[in-house]
Amino acid sequence: MTSNTPTIRPLAAADEARWRELFRQYREFYKLEESEEVVSRAWAWLTDPGHACDALVAEVDGAVLGFAHHRPVPSPYTGTTGIFLDDLFTDPAVRGRGVGRALIQGLRARAAAEGRSFVQWVTAEDNHQAQALYNTVAVRTTWVTYESSVQLVM
Repeated sequence: MTSNTPTIRPLAAADEARWRELFRQYREFYKLEESEEVVSRAWAWLTDPGHACDALVAEVDGAVLGFAHHRPVPSPYTGTTGIFLDDLFTDPAVRGRGVGRALIQGLRARAAAEGRSFVQWVTAEDNHQAQALYNTVAVRTTWVTYESSVQLVM
């Protein structure tokens, strides 16, 4: 008997090959330069219990179909701590089948269990497929995101 309902669980060492495959697809989706160094660094962060970055995966019938990379984020202006969802990705072959929704629900459950007050994320302005989901599980804020590059001094 097969199940269509994703099981949400922490990333495990046994997930490495599949996670790498999905993470490469995620980076390709956002048109990021191929870099095994970045892929390996991210894996090291996610599997280091002392690092702030963590991950949940969605699994159906033993197959990992998506991931949610996240980390705690303090909010001084509210005096609370939440979870920031850095990366959410589902296998393109299963989009629209509840994997992304289940991962967000898993993060909300984790936040509640840890006494955190919110789950927050950003997405690309033109990522309309993701926004269709996000509009059903969260409130779109009025905040505008800025990013400034940093020149490393060696």
